[in-house]
Amino acid sequence: MILLQSHSRFLLQTLLNRVHNLDKAVELDYNWVEFDDVRFHIQVSLKNSHVLLLSVSLPSPPAEAIFFNGLPFGAIEAIKAAYGVVVQILDPPKDGFNLTLKLNLSKLPPDEEYRHAILVKIASVREVVLGAPLRVILKKLGSRAVAPNKDRLIAIVHRPNESFFLVPKVEKVTVVYPMRFTDSIDIVLATSFLQEFVEARRTAGLNSAPSCLWSPSPPPELEGAPAEALSANAGFVTFVIFPRHVEGKKLDHTVWSLSTFHAYVSYHVKCSEGFMHTRMRRRVESLIQALDRAKPNVENSKKTPQSRSFKRLSLNEARTNSKS
Repeated sequence: MILLQSHSRFLLQTLLNRVHNLDKAVELDYNWVEFDDVRFHIQVSLKNSHVLLLSVSLPSPPAEAIFFNGLPFGAIEAIKAAYGVVVQILDPPKDGFNLTLKLNLSKLPPDEEYRHAILVKIASVREVVLGAPLRVILKKLGSRAVAPNKDRLIAIVHRPNESFFLVPKVEKVTVVYPMRFTDSIDIVLATSFLQEFVEARRTAGLNSAPSCLWSPSPPPELEGAPAEALSANAGFVTFVIFPRHVEGKKLDHTVWSLSTFHAYVSYHVKCSEGFMHTRMRRRVESLIQALDRAKPNVENSKKTPQSRSFKRLSLNEARTNSKS
């Protein structure tokens, strides 16, 4: 299985190029979308070439997800804790975006390794913002403290107008994903992939991984969720996260893996579909080649009794031969 990276490669490369060329006054204006849900916008002006504006547009939240001023709860605190004085939050953000960050690249530390680590963290802004509520709950779980909204179903947005759900308890956090796909082939492949995903968890080498379940109908943990949030054509996936899964550096990895689980499944579904299409095309090409080899040779298709081939002459050729 291929694990998706937590940072935006394009954003990181843009930041590195800008840091390495701070003495050069350039103007940048980039727009792009990642994971089919988060939109980014970068601006650098000629007047302030050491200042970079990064705007982020998040997925449209469904009714059951809780946003404060256009951001998930805990996002502002997470941004301040992650970036410190390097980043300033602009209020209000640019039109059409949920968040605009002002990066003063001249304030980056001189140590190259530490500076690169901060740039990677900035390139992981999607994880920091969308994963903020999940991080708050899992951090409480790691410290064995009573989680906020204990025993209450919490919806966290992860795709446009779609969310996954958390049920926090002191000893564990249950995470449930309604899996939805628009393409009929993707539905079949995703259902098969998720069932195999659950079976793979039972192998001996994955005993320490979070327990994983798949069901075609909503699990009991989603009792009380809105009816429109329970429409899942590829079933429901449930993970049970224990304190050992969020200890120390495991917290960041767990937050990212849970935040992008649907994108992870979609990636492997599309890869599987592309692989099967490639195999089918190769099979068709081999069958066509076999049929071409089976065609009789036109020049040798008609034989005389003495096994000599003959060529049918045109009328002009026949007249020429008769005169000769």
